[in-house]
Amino acid sequence: MPASPSPKPSAWHRALGTLARTALLPVRGATLLYQAGRAHQHFFLPVLNGALGDQLAARHDPRTIALSFRRGGHDVAVADLHLSEPRQKTVVFVHGLMGDELIWQASAAASGAALRYGPRLATEAGVRVLYVRYNTGLHISENGRALSQLLTDLLAAYPDAVGELVLVGHSMGGLVVRSAGYYAGELGVLSSELGVKKQASTRKATNADQLKTQNSKLKTPPAPWLAHLRAVFLLGVPHEGSYLEQNGRLVERLLRRIDLFPTRFVSEAIARRSNGIKDLGQALLVDEDWQQPDDPALPRPRTVVPLLPGVRYHVLVGAWLRASLPQAVRDYFGDGLVGSASGRGQLFSDETTLPPGTSVRTARFEAQHHAGLLHHPEVYQYLRQWV
Repeated sequence: MPASPSPKPSAWHRALGTLARTALLPVRGATLLYQAGRAHQHFFLPVLNGALGDQLAARHDPRTIALSFRRGGHDVAVADLHLSEPRQKTVVFVHGLMGDELIWQASAAASGAALRYGPRLATEAGVRVLYVRYNTGLHISENGRALSQLLTDLLAAYPDAVGELVLVGHSMGGLVVRSAGYYAGELGVLSSELGVKKQASTRKATNADQLKTQNSKLKTPPAPWLAHLRAVFLLGVPHEGSYLEQNGRLVERLLRRIDLFPTRFVSEAIARRSNGIKDLGQALLVDEDWQQPDDPALPRPRTVVPLLPGVRYHVLVGAWLRASLPQAVRDYFGDGLVGSASGRGQLFSDETTLPPGTSVRTARFEAQHHAGLLHHPEVYQYLRQWV
């Protein structure tokens, strides 16, 4: 005997069901938000440090990130890396503002996520891969000196294990890499000596004299890791500064000049952004640049950090906006966070200033935003080809 069809729910029952589902929407939304937070909770500390990391460090807050190699989601001391393969090419990845080492490893924390550049290079190119995490709220130069020291410790502990050294930096991480190169040896050149900024000539002579005295103290023998460095990959790096930070600084000053309670409150909140973020405005790579008195009418004179001799530089930039838009607009916004001119870098464009044995290769990736440079198939193929 055929089963009788189940009766359709009445309009009353359908209405109750709709009301129940509607009432549960906030609960389901909160559940999804909680699950997303659990999957990406590793971002909490990097974001906090990127926004306020200098203030956390000043008060010795336990949430302060210390620059270190990372393995398995934990800091790992150089002595605990246990590198054994002799003379192996070693690739060190350095993340950007508010990032961590996981951006180089997988697309998400969930299992089965697509692998990114680090694990793929280790498997397919047979290179050793190391990841660095650091407090992006500190001055870029502070992280640059610390990275140089970390690499020095690496070579001291494993002089026979590290062959060619390759550094890969994304966004702020690329600036930290360049700052590390500056502090690795006697490479400092005063901006007044190279005439990088006309505004620098408006500063008082006494300030220039003080800077020369301070720079003379930085002259040290080259760090051993420089002899191993063969290539540097710079992905979406604001070599000439970030227009977002420049605009933020302008807004802060405009609100302060209005001088009303609401504008003072907002300007003071903006002013509390970290030193690392402030350094991005002009890509300040050495201590002396941010230690100078700040003149609101002029940008800070910036020390030129020369390219390192005998190193192959790869400058990778993204083009985010549609090709149909005016070229000037596309160049200004670049990859969405770094303008095209800043991403290419003036220093990298002048072949007459390249040190002996140094080369520069620039690659542009269309329809690619700032974060997309971290997981773009063509970017990976470029790394795979040239690493």
